[in-house]
Amino acid sequence: MNGRSGWRGPAARAIIGAASLMLCLVMTLAAVGCGSGSGSERSGGKLKIVATVFPAFDWAREIVGEGNDGVELTFLLDHGVDLHSYQPTAFDVASIKSCDVFIYVGGESEKWVENTLKAAPNESRTVIDLLDVLGEHAKEEETVEGMECEEKDEEEEEGVEYDEHVWLSLKNAALFCESICQALCAADPANADGYKANAEAYVEKLTKLDGEYEAAVEAAPVKTLVFGDRFPFRYLTDDYGITYYAAFVGCSAETEASFKTVVFLAGKVDELGLGSIMRIETSDGSIARTIRDNTKSKDQKILILDSLQSKTGDDVRNGTSYLSVMEQNLSALKEALKK
Repeated sequence: MNGRSGWRGPAARAIIGAASLMLCLVMTLAAVGCGSGSGSERSGGKLKIVATVFPAFDWAREIVGEGNDGVELTFLLDHGVDLHSYQPTAFDVASIKSCDVFIYVGGESEKWVENTLKAAPNESRTVIDLLDVLGEHAKEEETVEGMECEEKDEEEEEGVEYDEHVWLSLKNAALFCESICQALCAADPANADGYKANAEAYVEKLTKLDGEYEAAVEAAPVKTLVFGDRFPFRYLTDDYGITYYAAFVGCSAETEASFKTVVFLAGKVDELGLGSIMRIETSDGSIARTIRDNTKSKDQKILILDSLQSKTGDDVRNGTSYLSVMEQNLSALKEALKK
């Protein structure tokens, strides 16, 4: 199967996850009943917020503010499970059913959400689909020169597949925070002023960091990255006019690059005189090292850009935040864009 695990095909994911999801829903109905009352009524008056991915969880946490005992915030993928292979547990479905605000990405990898929302109705729940928030600014997944081509089933060929890594744009993050703030204010009007103040202060931080990215790229002698990995950073590179070459698309399940791809990417490193080859945080770096071994100088640095897809509850407790990771990414980017 050429290293594929079946992430990309929606039909395959539906078959793999159907039994698990059905079991979860049955267990959930038994656990929480079939009512559709508000989540706040079932949790002692607390405002309940559920987010699937770490960035959305962290944005909500910033808007809620520290020490707010009136809010219960849940991060579903808190064990580092990849968005592309995640299947909800009975607890997850129960959390979504009873929450007041639910935030998810909305791409192919979260097709399970549609069935969950239908099977776990809650008339007072606000649902934020991040790709819907982007609207026409959502980007289709693209294949660039030299990238491994993947087989697609007939169902995939019929529809558009959007790049789900929408959080890897600081500009997008600011937009999403505005939507989250509006939802929290509507769900909890008594604390709206605090949410608005927190959101405004946080968006200022996002905007400041965005400006630092723009300045760094503008001053850089190099405007191209080579990734010996899958590439989930299109929203980031498009924001700042960075060109890229990569082994795989962002949602690829591939783990092995062909010799043709390795030679092409190594040739780009030589042609552009790049001093670095990139990988993402979940990779073992083997492809990047193989690319380096096929360059003329064989001395490039292997640098990491963190895609924020593997963060856990322990990371949160240890102080990791969306901003701290994006600041680390800026440092890596500055290094990568040197001659």
